[in-house]
Amino acid sequence: MGKHERRRKAAVSQRVQTPSPHEDDATERLARRHTRIGWWSLLVFVSLGLTLEAMHGFKFQWYVGEDSSTRRLMWTLAHAHGTLLSLIHLTFAGQISRLSASPGHLLRLSSWSLSLAGILLPGGFFAGGIVIYDGDPGLGILLVPVGGGLLFVAVLLTAIAVEFSPISTSVRNSGGGSKDLQ
Repeated sequence: MGKHERRRKAAVSQRVQTPSPHEDDATERLARRHTRIGWWSLLVFVSLGLTLEAMHGFKFQWYVGEDSSTRRLMWTLAHAHGTLLSLIHLTFAGQISRLSASPGHLLRLSSWSLSLAGILLPGGFFAGGIVIYDGDPGLGILLVPVGGGLLFVAVLLTAIAVEFSPISTSVRNSGGGSKDLQ
């Protein structure tokens, strides 16, 4: 390999591994956004869980009655999915800086998909439990598959972004053997 070829590869490697100041700022804003979403939504869904436990403990008939099993299930699923998505937001926020060399559009699209999934998935379960039709959830349940699809897109795009990350690339290029992240 000639001197010119080594310089070109070093320049490409430098560009891939060192984001511009503008990209750093955008990455920081994205991380702050998901940190805020994660902590506030965790507070909301932990509060929902405590409220559900209180309603169960005080035996509110419209929550624990025989006719309310669908409502109880839907609201428990809203609590569980909301809590899990809150933790996924926090994890995503912590990983964004490691993925900053990935194509920006992947992270932005993943961010929006995750944000919408965090609303639609638990929101669909909760709305589905507000009005029950002969033991079936209400129309709000139709939001759940949309939210699930958006969560799938967010996870897929983040997994693709990991492939572009400097850590994944450097381990792969160095012949990392057992340390390979693939």
